Amino acid sequence: MYLSRFLSLHALWVTVSSVIQHYTSAWGHYDVCKTQIYTDEGKFWDYTACQPEAIDMMKYVKVSLDPPDITCGNPPETFCGMGNPYMCNECDAAIDELAHPPELMFDAEGRYPSTYWQSTTWKGYPQPLLVNITLYWNKTIELTDNIVITFESGRPDLMILEKSLDYGRTWQPYQYYATDCLNAFNMEPKTVRDLSQQTVLEIICTEEYSMGYMANSKILHFEIKDRFAFFAGPRLHNMASLYGQLDTTKNLRDFFTVTDLRIRLLRPATGEIYVDPQHLTRYFYAISDIKVIGRCKCNLHATGCREENKKLLCECEHNTTGPDCGKCKKNYQGRPWSAGSYLPIPKGTANICMPSISSIGNCECFGHSNRCSYIDLLSAFICVSCKHNTRGQHCELCRLGYYRNAAAKLDDENVCIECNCSRFGSVHDRCNERGICECKQGATGPKCDKCLRGYNWHNQGCQSNVCDNELQICQNGGTCHNNVRCQCPAAYTGVLCEKRSCEMDPDGCSQSSAQGAISLPCVILLLPLIAPLGLSGFLIF
Repeated sequence: MYLSRFLSLHALWVTVSSVIQHYTSAWGHYDVCKTQIYTDEGKFWDYTACQPEAIDMMKYVKVSLDPPDITCGNPPETFCGMGNPYMCNECDAAIDELAHPPELMFDAEGRYPSTYWQSTTWKGYPQPLLVNITLYWNKTIELTDNIVITFESGRPDLMILEKSLDYGRTWQPYQYYATDCLNAFNMEPKTVRDLSQQTVLEIICTEEYSMGYMANSKILHFEIKDRFAFFAGPRLHNMASLYGQLDTTKNLRDFFTVTDLRIRLLRPATGEIYVDPQHLTRYFYAISDIKVIGRCKCNLHATGCREENKKLLCECEHNTTGPDCGKCKKNYQGRPWSAGSYLPIPKGTANICMPSISSIGNCECFGHSNRCSYIDLLSAFICVSCKHNTRGQHCELCRLGYYRNAAAKLDDENVCIECNCSRFGSVHDRCNERGICECKQGATGPKCDKCLRGYNWHNQGCQSNVCDNELQICQNGGTCHNNVRCQCPAAYTGVLCEKRSCEMDPDGCSQSSAQGAISLPCVILLLPLIAPLGLSGFLIF
């Protein structure tokens, strides 16, 4: 019986939650880890897959350069424009206005040309000008939007974007960029538009972003959304399809997952086939902005990610722990850890960690029960047969008709106090958490056992005053009885004895009828006449 009650409860909750999810989590954005279900038996948790919101990951990035002294300005040097080798400026690390340190690649003013990182010029030509820019977070992140790099110099002639999944121990290419892919990397040039669902993980070389050095030709992309579109449609309107693919295809999920990114600059923009050795100050790298949008990877066990001791950590739910919620908490190894699942859409599957067998007997019931039961449908252990007027998953609530004793601890036998609501003055026998009952109209007081002004206690509750000695005075010699009715003389009737009785004044009734009265109060007893018909009562004319 106990389980069947939960089965019907769960079915009802699924209906309600599906409506809620339609508005708050369309197509499974998974922004809720669990939701409380309130029932007469207490409150219970409905667990769902969940993930943090996508954010600007550059707010938390660390950067390193190789070689470390590749930034211009120490010593000061002159650099000139690509289009005009005689239009020159100075880079000096000792002067703020002339310095271009690495942090200016992702500062708040990054999309404006006044702040940017810049390398030394190619004064060592013909030796290659090589720079590795490593971005790292000390955290696994999932990319959700295009990586965008804005160059203040011309876009490089040769570049490789690389990723790491093991905090920089090993690297693999994400994409190659070149003015001539075949000559530089022995690869046929492609764009993401040349790919398909079957080849979406292919590493390509593109020439799309390596030509031109004018102001409108400074942005370089690594296209995340175009790859998403192969599964979710061109406007990403079918995220359910994408989530389904990510859930069932590990290689696809790993493709969009990184711990570090590395930008390998292999040859600066030259704007020409040949380098001009007479004007080497024209050749350098300069980046004014890098955009990386993503979310902390928490294995669908968290909706938040916080920075602690300069490290990003998932705020784990589902009894999981670790930087990525990648293991079960102590005493919750009742089954092997598993990542959450996006399926079924839109709530997914939480795959919560269950209590270890050794800890089941210690399930917290605050001393009000000594027996627990596991409800598989709710993926939770609940306390059975709560005593001391308690109820709930952990016997932490009070039974209906009782309220919490604020002076007692949860494990006190007197933690729940009876409401004692008036049987006649209250709507029901339940009260709120402060012991206040819900009163019927006219009743008042914490227990609804008193009447408001204008009401009097009569029979089974507070009834509105029909008469009193101030305003509603009985007329024509009538007397007020308990404020609820007027006792009228034989010649009068009505609520306040304001009408003549038809029995005492038949002519008055006739005159009223002749004058077109809608109804008359005259009542004639016809019991002897209608009794043979099986009827009883009054016939009103």
